[in-house]
Amino acid sequence: MNGTNRSNIKKGLLVSIVLKQDQRSGVLTEGIVKDILTNSHNHPHGIKVRLEDGSVGRVKVISD
Repeated sequence: MNGTNRSNIKKGLLVSIVLKQDQRSGVLTEGIVKDILTNSHNHPHGIKVRLEDGSVGRVKVISD
């Protein structure tokens, strides 16, 4: 699954996000979703979330 559809993302899910400062390099940060910050149903660059450690970024990969 990809992170562009809000319906695929739930609190407590393990995801990989790209942080704002890592957008050029594409470095991914893994963590558990605490809050979903994007209100729209989908976003072409990924749904913005806050992880439990406080990191904020757009979801690129949803782990199973």
